[in-house]
Amino acid sequence: MNAIFRRKLLERELLCGTMLTTSSVEVTEILAHLDYDWLFIDTEHSPLSPMTVRSLIQAAGKVPCLVRLADRGEVSIKNALDSGAAGIIAPQVNNAKEAKEIVSYCKYPPAGTRGVGLSRASKYGLEFSDYVSNANNSISVVLQIEHIEAVKNVHEILAVEGLDAIFIGPYDLSTSMGKPGLLRDPAVVEAISTVRDACLEAKIALGYFGMDVSDVMERAAQGFSLLCSGLDLGFLTESGRKNLEGLKSTKVVL
Repeated sequence: MNAIFRRKLLERELLCGTMLTTSSVEVTEILAHLDYDWLFIDTEHSPLSPMTVRSLIQAAGKVPCLVRLADRGEVSIKNALDSGAAGIIAPQVNNAKEAKEIVSYCKYPPAGTRGVGLSRASKYGLEFSDYVSNANNSISVVLQIEHIEAVKNVHEILAVEGLDAIFIGPYDLSTSMGKPGLLRDPAVVEAISTVRDACLEAKIALGYFGMDVSDVMERAAQGFSLLCSGLDLGFLTESGRKNLEGLKSTKVVL
């Protein structure tokens, strides 16, 4: 399953996902049943523990999950991959040195420095040898460019062997430029275009998150293929708001 997802990612097939920020396995199961191509589990901006992440991956069933790390540390990467994640999304990668470290932490020797252990990913050791032998070719390594410094260093980041995709964080990127949330600002548009053009030239898959479906699909037309639209809390908020508006707009004669 993870190897198939990575192949599609490398071939830049359109992969449509949404974000999980709550610990609800029920919500995860519902979204998995809707046949998203992948699910984005966010541990950077939500208080999800490693145990909770494992439970969400289990609840997702056959739907591949990418875990956005709380940090770029080796242990965070081990926890996500050992839990059976299809790969990781590393936040705030600003230069080639950071990119190389992340790739190394994701790969078993000799390609990297990932440590081995009996975990869910290897069916708790029942398929240990098979998992360790194939993991380097199955795990997706996605790096986030979400700071203007990373935009300046995009070519050196893309030259790092072992990265599979670049995921643009538009809100953090715009904030780093002193233009928080102004995604249509010419300078922000230019920064995103710089990353996009570099990735297209290098034939590296591009990812993008947006709250608005039309914005995300606009990116698809520009060559982005790893797409993430909306998040669980947003769906609940929007549905709840519309429900309340409907209730309050109904005229009841007593």
